[in-house]
Amino acid sequence: MMYLTIAVLCSVAVSVLLKILRQRNIDIRQTIVAGYPVAFLLTWFLLKPDISGLSLLGSAWGIIIALGVLLPAVFIILGRAIAAVGMVATDAAQRLSLIIPIVAAFLLFGEMLTGTRIFGLVLGFLALGALVYRPQQGGMDKQARQTPLWLFGVWAGYGIIDILFKQVAKQGSAFPLTLFISFGLAGLLLFIYLLITRVRWQGNALMAGVLLGALNMGNIYAYVRAHQVLSESPSIVFTGMNVGVIAVATIIGVGVFKERLNRINIIGLLLAVGCVAVLFLA
Repeated sequence: MMYLTIAVLCSVAVSVLLKILRQRNIDIRQTIVAGYPVAFLLTWFLLKPDISGLSLLGSAWGIIIALGVLLPAVFIILGRAIAAVGMVATDAAQRLSLIIPIVAAFLLFGEMLTGTRIFGLVLGFLALGALVYRPQQGGMDKQARQTPLWLFGVWAGYGIIDILFKQVAKQGSAFPLTLFISFGLAGLLLFIYLLITRVRWQGNALMAGVLLGALNMGNIYAYVRAHQVLSESPSIVFTGMNVGVIAVATIIGVGVFKERLNRINIIGLLLAVGCVAVLFLA
């Protein structure tokens, strides 16, 4: 249970860090780009990717390139969503992204869609709708109107990344090597983009990147180790990770950052927990 707890805490800590950076007007893009070299090196030391497997990647390179673009993009969207709706709704939307691989498995890969899964998917979409709900107010500004889009971006982005990782694994590529290359490519592409846009570098943003990279890799490593240690109880890992993140994020978001949730949002959180439980049982 120690690894599972660490995975949950690291995942929520990423959202906490991004929220604090937003509050202090720190350029999150710079923090993200500084975090990738840290995650890159930690992947090398902790997961020990087999570089000799590069020649076996083949057609998986297209997926790896897509990951290199999506990984930093989704992090930026995550920061925007946290600023717009708070970490409670954002982390719940991230956990609900598990819906997308399930739908893809049915539509693209020919898997059977059972009644239980349909019920779980319905719960998930209802939860997402409830989480993005905000009471109508006169004279809404542009940022307020874009709020559902940021949350949808988090949901869709993490769901697509999950599909890409699963497809790479099916093609026989080692997960550590895929992660290693994807981190390196993501950091390089974002760095080139920032150079082209002639960004004004912020020392505090780059320093925060060291912490972000460590937390991101800590989340992934602990989650993988939790599956290894609890190999006979994958349900504990799956449910514990998803429900745990929603619960801890809610406690911190409401208790520490004083985020406000309306009744519809609270129903959305409950539906999200129900969705996770039903999809596991399916």
